[in-house]
Amino acid sequence: MRTPSTRRASTWSLGTERFGTTRAELRRLLAWLTEREVEVVVMEATADYWRGVYYLLQPHLNLMLVNPAHLKGIRGRKSDPSDAAFLARAGASGMVMASFVPDRAVRELRDLTRRRTELVRAAGWEAQRLEKELEDTGMKLTSVLTDVTGVSGRAILQALVAGERSPERLADLAVGKARAKIPALVEALDGDFTDHHAFMVRHYLDEIDRIRAVATAFDACIAEALSGRGQDLNLLDTIPVVGRMTAEIILAETGGDMSQFPTAQHLASWIGVCPGQNESAGVNKSGRTRPGNGNLKRVLGVAAMAGCDQEQAHLSLRVLPAPLRPPGRQAGRGRGHAQAHDRDLVRPARLGALSQARRRLLRPARSRTRHATHDQGSHQPWTHDPVRTHHCHLTSTVTGSFVSGPRDLVPRQQ
Repeated sequence: MRTPSTRRASTWSLGTERFGTTRAELRRLLAWLTEREVEVVVMEATADYWRGVYYLLQPHLNLMLVNPAHLKGIRGRKSDPSDAAFLARAGASGMVMASFVPDRAVRELRDLTRRRTELVRAAGWEAQRLEKELEDTGMKLTSVLTDVTGVSGRAILQALVAGERSPERLADLAVGKARAKIPALVEALDGDFTDHHAFMVRHYLDEIDRIRAVATAFDACIAEALSGRGQDLNLLDTIPVVGRMTAEIILAETGGDMSQFPTAQHLASWIGVCPGQNESAGVNKSGRTRPGNGNLKRVLGVAAMAGCDQEQAHLSLRVLPAPLRPPGRQAGRGRGHAQAHDRDLVRPARLGALSQARRRLLRPARSRTRHATHDQGSHQPWTHDPVRTHHCHLTSTVTGSFVSGPRDLVPRQQ
């Protein structure tokens, strides 16, 4: 704890106390801080260990959650007490920026959307294992059908599991546009499909069905949690290449309140879709893209790549012309950056202005213009009274590191 010294003006005194992370110890910590009238508590984010401490103290104290990447100690001189003293000094001098932790409703919505994403990816992994099993039989079904778990693919696989081995009869089970590929299917279904393969294929199909059923239950929970945000979802859905699921993830990760980000550049920097900055001696070196919010970056990247073929879309025109256009992933990052810059589409004050949003999507694009680098912090420095304010930093006695986690480090304008 850092407090103004009573012996000498403009100096501070430091005190250290160690607490556990159990509920009883945290209540003792709260009483200790309240008794000493600590006005600001500075916490460093590490994994998820900060959550229990933060959620208990936040209703009663003024907490600052800071990014550990902004405060790296000197190697060989690192300890919990020295880190606590340094972070207290940094908080008192305004060197650290407070992070925004969303309220309980947004946190619960994030848990739902992130788990649903994991389930969708798990279903895709099971489909890949199914394709590997078919390769073991010598069948080239994946070379003819785009999705082996689709209607035609599933009908063929179920017939194989039931004991059908005739390529002609199996190919005749195709429906829709796949019937035009019957000659290719007959050739692709010529293989050695054994009882072992039937058991494994049945297992993979059951796993895919089970995972999709759980994902459907999550869809219902998310729809119920967003029942009052229909206008927000509809407005986000007007953006090209942004579907319903993408709109739900955007609202879950940002909270739908763009006032947390001073500008669109701050939002792009927080997501991690803007280029990094690495300048030394007047020379601009290659800068890595910041990690940012991986959940939102991933969905924006997928949406951007889905819009690569939509040449008339607003986001497709935000990158270089075709002769100068970078390869796929680089172009996708550019479109993701452009999507992040359209933060005004979810600003609460403009959610009702649908016509304005559409005009924004159709405005002329800047030809052959690269976006500027926006890698600055997302917060305004915290102001304080150095004479009256007491600062305290918390460390965990269980892990030996600071308590906090970067998953919820959402910038906030103080």
